[in-house]
Amino acid sequence: MKQKPKKGFIEIFRGGKEQPEQIEILYFPPEYSIDKSNNFSEISVPGLESPYLQYIKGNSGSISLEVFYDTYEEGGVDVRKYTDQLTGLMNIDPELHAPPVLRFIWGLDSKEPFYCVLEKVTRRFTMFNSDGIPVRAKLNITLKEFKVELNSRERSLQSPDKTHVYTAKQGDSLWLIAYREYGDPGLWRPIALANKIEYPELLKPGTELIIPPVE
Repeated sequence: MKQKPKKGFIEIFRGGKEQPEQIEILYFPPEYSIDKSNNFSEISVPGLESPYLQYIKGNSGSISLEVFYDTYEEGGVDVRKYTDQLTGLMNIDPELHAPPVLRFIWGLDSKEPFYCVLEKVTRRFTMFNSDGIPVRAKLNITLKEFKVELNSRERSLQSPDKTHVYTAKQGDSLWLIAYREYGDPGLWRPIALANKIEYPELLKPGTELIIPPVE
């Protein structure tokens, strides 16, 4: 029986596109692991057996998982047709000048989305047809957390007034900044108008942008 491709377990945000896309996969991952850590500073006090700990910052989280592909039942279709879609997420997006931002959606609460970039991929081809074409593969991938907006706990510590200055970084675009600030990449025009930007795709790192409030 021919395996029908499913929608992917991650969404892809490419430059200039308001709606994310999903790659095709054959099997959903059966499990994944999440790693998260914090940094603390030790404050030594004479006379105490152990130091006080002061919270410094949280480190970027990561998700690790294995993805399985098998096209043997498709009559020897090259399995790289599917694996290349995933490994290609490490390539530089010509509009972002950086690899695309992703959102991991498989088995996670939509209220706390995990935005990330593809940090590492290890491919293993484990079966070949008589012509030497790979028809089965396992990919071990690591997704690194990518900050696009404040979470609910961080927002409670911020001013409700969204008017502020943002300094563009390498790989930033107005679409990505609008998504970070407003949760909608289609709201890039108010930022462009406030900063008199005629060509939104040409955004130099270090540019200071006024981020206006929107309704």
